[in-house]
Formats: sequence, structure tokens, C-alpha cells
Amino acid sequence: MNDLRTQAYPALSMYIGGRFIGADEREGQPVINPANGKTLGKLPHATKEDLDHAIASAQTAFETWRWSNPMNRSAILRRVAGMVRERAETLVLNITRDQGKPLAEARIEVAGAADHLEWHAEECRRIYGRSIPPRVPSVRQTVIRQPVGVCAAFSPWNFPLNQGLRKICAALGSGCTLILKPAEEAPSCMVAIAGMFEEAGLPPGVLNIVWGVPAEISDYLIRSPIVRKVSFTGSVPVGKQLAALAGAHMKRVTMELGGHSPVIICDDADIEKAATLLAAYKGLNAGQVCMSPSRFFVQEGVFDEFSELFVKAFASRTIGDGMEEGTLMGPLAHDRRVEAMTSIVADAVEHGATLLTGGARPEGPGSFFQPTVLGGVTDSAMIMREEPFGPVVPLTSFATVDEVLQRANSVPYGLASYAFTRSLERAHQITTRLEAGMVTINHFGLALPETPLGGVKDSGLGSEGGTETFDAYLTTKFISEQTVA
Repeated sequence: MNDLRTQAYPALSMYIGGRFIGADEREGQPVINPANGKTLGKLPHATKEDLDHAIASAQTAFETWRWSNPMNRSAILRRVAGMVRERAETLVLNITRDQGKPLAEARIEVAGAADHLEWHAEECRRIYGRSIPPRVPSVRQTVIRQPVGVCAAFSPWNFPLNQGLRKICAALGSGCTLILKPAEEAPSCMVAIAGMFEEAGLPPGVLNIVWGVPAEISDYLIRSPIVRKVSFTGSVPVGKQLAALAGAHMKRVTMELGGHSPVIICDDADIEKAATLLAAYKGLNAGQVCMSPSRFFVQEGVFDEFSELFVKAFASRTIGDGMEEGTLMGPLAHDRRVEAMTSIVADAVEHGATLLTGGARPEGPGSFFQPTVLGGVTDSAMIMREEPFGPVVPLTSFATVDEVLQRANSVPYGLASYAFTRSLERAHQITTRLEAGMVTINHFGLALPETPLGGVKDSGLGSEGGTETFDAYLTTKFISEQTVA
């Protein structure tokens, strides 16, 4: 890695119709390293003509790609997976430069991206239809599934490689073509991925990558009559706007929106294990994870024990530049997130919470915020009602499982949820009654390629991953044929 750190930051570009369009050809924006505030490179923005070209290229490519052999689609995904593994350390380096997460976390993201590619390479060969027994012997009834068409997708900055690849794999594996607008804050990995797909033999126009002002790009693409499906990962307010726009044009959507994940620590749990695991998990990506545990409910009998162990473990996480050895938690994405953390902490204290550790921005450059724990937080505090999306943890106590389930379900979000208990009865009660798209007990078993990722209520529509991953990219066609004598 020492040699890799001397590598120049890669040139950034769009990828439209099989051609790379660099920053020297378009107006754009700087890409900033959140660890030190320095400019890494310049990112080109798409013009209206670029977007029209991307739409036309995707439409033209779809007429051929939709009939492509699934074995060939599988082979391309598999080739790209191999390239991701071969070039992992370069991807890791530039993800950390772009986004700030420690190198160790970036390695996990890159390895997961290769897993997603390989899994979709297998599953895209298994998009099955079915035969339905007829009521009349001369009739044959079948159901087939066909790709929906040109898709538009929008992916976030917190997992810039994995989140973008989830959408690419599902769209391309199903036979659709795609226009992807990743996050401008962390662009390098998606530019690299475009190059890998080209090397792997992907026909021009099947995958297109554009950049620009998010609201302008999304509005233009979703309104296009050629685009038939929309996938978005991001905030609830933006997701609702895009879903409403897509609905007005009768377009399919997959929405993976924000969460506000409860974690329930029962008095029969392994408290030391729970505190240790949660401190590490909450620290991932400095808490900038849609599935990050963000409301900590601890049963009264073990509240003090858990608080002491958790505060010690969470406060000990070393913050710093993700490029440095020993860093366990990097910066937030930008200074706006730091300001949001400051506001959240102040509001909680005003509502009677006690600051147990952290609560401030450390001195020096970069968009850092200390690992922060608040005790005795009331349900009326902002942090219990709105997703913090950062390294701030509210601790509150509960008496009974019935009570905590009611409180956990009281917010309009329902993405991920967690619980720690040794009781099978309690585990069953919690997993059954929590209003969430994903529940995991005594560990963190989410976001694997073979498992569905999605939420309920305001946290979204549809799932990515698992056998459900292709559903929104496929139409269902019923065919009834009668033999003519």
C-alpha cells in the first residue's frame, strides 16, 4: 500500500455510448478529500445533449441486449468481478481518498462488490418462467419474464462502489440497459468500473454513467418516455420526490431510503458482547450507513452496565485520516454533516440528555466529529425522531418488550433493526413484531448478495439483492396458445 499511496488520482470522466468524456471537455466540479479539504480532481457535468445521447444509446443498445444470451451476460459480470479483485488495492486507495473511510473498511467494500458481481452472474442465468396446467387440453399456458427496458439509477456516496454495482448488476443481468448517476462526492470507483465493463466486452450503450446537479439529472431522466424503471438509494425526502415523479409517468421504482434503526438490548443478553459489537458496527463509515443502529433501547436492569461498556468501547475508536494506519473511524463526508451532528447533540442535551462522551469537532483540518454517546435521551429529542447519519448514539431505557416494540415502531422508518437476547421467545416476538424490512438477532447479518435489502414504510419500496433483485427489472408476460386443428 505504501507504493500505491504515491499513485496519482485518476482522471474523471463520464461514460456514454461506449465513450469516455473527460473533465477537459465539460464544465464540472471539484472532488474534495474530506480528511484534509484538498482538491483531488475535477468531475465533468453532463449537458442536456449528453443526457439525450445517454438515453438514445441505452435505447439502441437495449434492442440487442434484451435478447442477449444470459450465459454471455453472466460471463461479462464474472470477468468484471475478476478485475475488481485484481485491482482491489487501487480501488481501495481511491475510495478512501474520495469518501474518507479507513482503508480496512474500503477493502471490505471492494471485496463485497466482487461478491455481488459473482452472485448476480450466477443468478442471471436463473430467471425462470413457468407453465400453468390448462383447463382445456389443446391450450398451453406459460409465463415468461422479460427485461423492462432502459433504466435510470441514482447511487449514494457512503458506499460508492457497492451501491452503484448493486444497480448495475441487477439491470444488466436482467437484460436491461442502464444510465447511472452515482454520487459526485465519491466518483473514482464508478469511472474505474465503466472501464472494466468495457474491457470485459460490454457492448456500447448498455451501461452509461453521467454526473451533474442531482435534481436536474434525475428530473430529466425520469421524465424521459424512454426510461421505464428508476432505482434510487438516498434520503427519504428526495426518494419521495423521485417516486412521485416516476409514479406520475407510471414507471417502476426501487427505493432504498433512509432508516432509523432500533437496537434492543434485553436484560438476558450477553452485555459485553453486545457493547463490543455495537461499538464497532456503529463506527463503520463514521455512522454514515443507512442501516447503522441509531436508537439504542437498553432494558432497565442492564442499562448502567451496558452504558459503561459501550461508552468505553466507542470512545476508544481512533479517528483520523483513513489513509493512516491505526485509524478506526474516518471523517464525515463534508462539513455539512459535522454541522448536523453538532445540532443533533445540542438538541438532545436541551431535551434533558447527558453527554457521556464526545460531542464536538476535534481541532485540525477535515470533516471530523468525535464518537459521541448521549445518555437518558427522551423520545421527544430530534435524534430519536430523525436519522442522525453520523457517529452519535442515543441511549434510552425500557421496561418491557411490549413497551420497546411500540416505541421502536413509532417512527415512520423501517429499514434495518437489531436485537440482543438469549431468549428464543423474545427473539421470535421481536422479529415478528418489529416493523422493518430486515431484522438481525445477536449479530449483524445484512447486505449480503444473496439476501434481500429493502425497507418498509418511509424506508422504501422493493428490494435489492437476493432472488428479489431482478423483480423490478422484469415484466411478467402470460401467454395462452391453443392448437388449431
